[in-house]
Amino acid sequence: MTQTLADVYLDNDAFAERIPHETFTLLRHQAPVHWYDWEYGKGFWCITRYDDVVAVLKDWRTFSSETGATALEDLDPDQIEARKSMLDTDPPKHSSLRAIVNKGFTPRAVAAYEQLLRDLTRQILDESLPRGEFDLVEEVAKQLPIQVLCRILGVPLSDDERLIAWGDKMIGNTDPDLGGLHPASPESAKYRLYPFRSPYAMELYNYGHEIARERRQRPTDDLVSKLVMWEDEDGNRLTEQEFDTMFLLLVVAGNETTRQSIAHGMQALMDNPEAMQQLREQPELMGTATEEIMRYSSPVIHFRRTATADTELHDVRIREGDKVVTWLVSANYDEQQFPDPMRFDITRKPNNHVTFGRGGPHFCLGAHLAKLETRIMFEELLPRVSAVEPTAPASRMHSNFTNAYKTMPVRVTPA
Repeated sequence: MTQTLADVYLDNDAFAERIPHETFTLLRHQAPVHWYDWEYGKGFWCITRYDDVVAVLKDWRTFSSETGATALEDLDPDQIEARKSMLDTDPPKHSSLRAIVNKGFTPRAVAAYEQLLRDLTRQILDESLPRGEFDLVEEVAKQLPIQVLCRILGVPLSDDERLIAWGDKMIGNTDPDLGGLHPASPESAKYRLYPFRSPYAMELYNYGHEIARERRQRPTDDLVSKLVMWEDEDGNRLTEQEFDTMFLLLVVAGNETTRQSIAHGMQALMDNPEAMQQLREQPELMGTATEEIMRYSSPVIHFRRTATADTELHDVRIREGDKVVTWLVSANYDEQQFPDPMRFDITRKPNNHVTFGRGGPHFCLGAHLAKLETRIMFEELLPRVSAVEPTAPASRMHSNFTNAYKTMPVRVTPA
């Protein structure tokens, strides 16, 4: 049956088994600025074309992050302030917060991690591959990002499983398997002041407070030390709320998205064994392959903005205060920007995907690190195996915000 605009459905259930690409294709072609009547609150505008998504993300003066960048729900002023992270700010506030940690994520700083990343990757593969059959998300994809993150933050490596669990439960706040509740459900109201309306945010906050106390007494060369010791020219330091939300953002964003890039990359290579073989034979293609993995995986499905004034896009009137949702996953599959977008093409050039944003103040802080981790994982993995195949379907997180695999059972054949 042919889908129409009246059939458009974008809540979590629509993403339970796969990305509904046919819905986004319809919107790009027929209604690139589409009003969606959200059943759980005030509706929002859907922005689905590549050029429009980029334009909205760059124009922070018209399309602000200040009233929430990740929440589709309507936030009261007290919720906005309590949950506000660096993601939920515009310049100049955003710029000053970003500057505290930015030096640790520049291309030069990230390049210095390459040997460490390679050593960690080899250890992970030495432990997992001999098993023959295992869950690739559990044993491989989630291991590298969290181990690197622990070292960057300066938290004990033995706490990696706790950080992963907290991150999963927060970003999977709509997944019943992870104990999640829909943000619009009455049961979640008691957690309305926590990021993602998740009670696990407070557990992570309390953990961060312990690490912060230690670093104030004995600062080292890690990100937590930089956060607790930072002071501007007027003597201002981060408030507890600013530290809490920055720490939470680094834990969640630094772990979840790269894990999913690795998992989606493996799924794409299993679905396209000729590409896997080509990468073995032409490892010099790993750079373009990594960019294609980033486009194809689109780990973050959407970001929200709010109009600060009446404006127009494609002759559609957007009013001040309206929620405007940029669907990154749609932009990354826009046929006007990416010929044959459904094809996984490891030679695709150019590949100006929006997985990390595209210009503008909110370009992903960890983009260079995510790309390096993903590239090294496949550089080390592919020469060791002659085949990787699924033993059961991968399971997806129940979410329209994160394009995430929970499990991916595989069987590997040694090279």
